[in-house]
Amino acid sequence: MAKKRVPFAYKVVIAILAPLAYVLTKRQWRGRENFPGDGGFIVAANHISSMDFLPLVHMLAWWVRPPQVLAKESLFRVPVVGAAMRGMGMIPVYRGTAKAGWALKDAAKALEEGGLVLIYPEGTVTRDPDTWPMRGRPGAVRLALETGRPLVPVAQWGAQRMLPKGHKCPRVFPRTRVKMLVGKPLDLSDLRDSPNREAAVKQGTERLMVTLGQMVGELRGLQPPDQPYNQFTKRKDQP
Repeated sequence: MAKKRVPFAYKVVIAILAPLAYVLTKRQWRGRENFPGDGGFIVAANHISSMDFLPLVHMLAWWVRPPQVLAKESLFRVPVVGAAMRGMGMIPVYRGTAKAGWALKDAAKALEEGGLVLIYPEGTVTRDPDTWPMRGRPGAVRLALETGRPLVPVAQWGAQRMLPKGHKCPRVFPRTRVKMLVGKPLDLSDLRDSPNREAAVKQGTERLMVTLGQMVGELRGLQPPDQPYNQFTKRKDQP
């Protein structure tokens, strides 16, 4: 399966943002060998800052190819930004509406065409007080199970310092050290033929978030919490 062609608008945006990423960050990337060699695949990354897309897309574009990102539909209605996102082939997510399923259908089509689809499984920037990954939403694992395409976890740390909480402008100096760790494709083989798809998706999502938590812990040199922060109840999950 061939790689999907990169839209011209995306090449223009990369040409603008790549130098910015070099100026703002120091890079410490590991795990390139864990990316699949060809064909479409999914990347699931923890979400630590509204600025973390810059180093994350930089890493993916440099090491593999530019990703198609699942993003909130409201962003597509922002002047200029929305037009750029559409031109780049980004995928709108209509959360909480009758169109909610459209994003996964569009993502499945992109994978079939050899695209790289980037999903933040938490659905938003982490609300965990210590910036650990939260509970995950089911989209990434559901997409992987339905398409059979690899699901690659990517942990990141450091980008939250580029735009600290409460700040409106990114910090330029000193340059922020951004760490990326690419994991091996998540093993979902035991769940693919499950007669209970919803239970399989839930189990796979829990597995994904545990993996991301462990990977973030490796980057931070800390032990992740036993249970993730639950953004729906605003507390740590209970066993």
